[in-house]
Amino acid sequence: MTTVEIADPAAVRATPATRAQLVAWALYDWASSPFFAVVITFVFATYVTTAVAPDEIEGTTLWSRMTVVGAMLIALTSPVLGSIADINGRRKPWLLGFTLVSAGATALLWFVAPHAACLPLALSLVLVANVANEIGQSFYNAMLPDLARHEELGRWSGWGWGLGYISGIVALGLILLVFIQPETPPFGLDKAEAEQVRIIGPLVGVWFVLFSLPLFLVTPDKPASPRPFEESVRLGLRTLVATLKDVRGNANIAKFLLARLIYNDGLNTLFAFGGIYAAGTFGMALNEVLLFGIALNVTAGLGAFGFAFMDDRVGSKPTILVAITGLLVAGTIALLAHDKTTFWIVALVIGIFVGPAQSASRTLMARLAPPEQRTEMFGIYALTGKVTAFLGPFLFGEATSWFASQRAGMATILVTFVVGGLLLLPVNEPRRG
Repeated sequence: MTTVEIADPAAVRATPATRAQLVAWALYDWASSPFFAVVITFVFATYVTTAVAPDEIEGTTLWSRMTVVGAMLIALTSPVLGSIADINGRRKPWLLGFTLVSAGATALLWFVAPHAACLPLALSLVLVANVANEIGQSFYNAMLPDLARHEELGRWSGWGWGLGYISGIVALGLILLVFIQPETPPFGLDKAEAEQVRIIGPLVGVWFVLFSLPLFLVTPDKPASPRPFEESVRLGLRTLVATLKDVRGNANIAKFLLARLIYNDGLNTLFAFGGIYAAGTFGMALNEVLLFGIALNVTAGLGAFGFAFMDDRVGSKPTILVAITGLLVAGTIALLAHDKTTFWIVALVIGIFVGPAQSASRTLMARLAPPEQRTEMFGIYALTGKVTAFLGPFLFGEATSWFASQRAGMATILVTFVVGGLLLLPVNEPRRG
């Protein structure tokens, strides 16, 4: 690969972090996950498409197009900012900034009333919150290899994902029991104006900030580079250009990134439209969608925790392949299901394989990335997770629109699992040491 000046090698952390510092790192998954579970997948997405949009088909289509725009913004910015951060050294200031932007935009969802006039506001706020959250994940993920021992990367990555799913369960449960189910919501919330749903914006925003504090207060960061920030920007951009040009020279990383580009597109679409699909195709009410989300997060958390040990002992690549196979088989059955009970059962099986597919992918990238380019590589990792991420939601939304059926949209996801799994087969995983 082309050699470009990088950050001071002394800034690359050599001593593993303490268990308390790693737990503080993993708690960021706990902090950030309710946004994806509550806002993106189950509650707010369902609310927007069924109560704010004029009808479910238009709501699904517009939500998918918002997801497309967000994916493109993430793809364009994550690698650039990651490369600059690698040169500059520190990651936590970047992560803090994006965390605050995401939490702030999420809190403002309170102002999205159940009227079509509020649809642009809803889509704009979710777009900002999601883009900031996803970009922040690049900096968060890149911290793991500097904190954990090489032989424990899989379990800490899996435990982080597991904590995230448990957090989603707790958040969904609280919202269901405290705000959605009671005939009279607390704090004088007005059901006629859907305030019992809109309150999730401020709640999730505060949750994000509160539970991310341990990472910022306890977990160590790489030392800052002595270079001026302007020089870090110039060198970061040069490094990124060189890496993008020469990534083909590292066939192993290139193959993995291409495979993940495809199968992660399916995962992104599944997350973005799972709750919408359950509500639209099977007629689930909001409280049913919440129960569905809680149950799905339970099995996803169990899968993330359980497969974490397989990741370390057998390898990240086999773990991903097993997860993709499980998703493909269960997803096919779910697509063909015509009764709610069958869909529920199969969806819970799908949950078991969702966490391992994500967690083991993060671990494999950590094992493949050169130490001095980890944030940049995780930026490119985010790029490959988003550069075609517009395609899955686009196909889902357009297929739903063309055929006036969400089943047609959901069918497009299965192809990505097949293609992504096949592309992953020739990837050689580094030996664990």
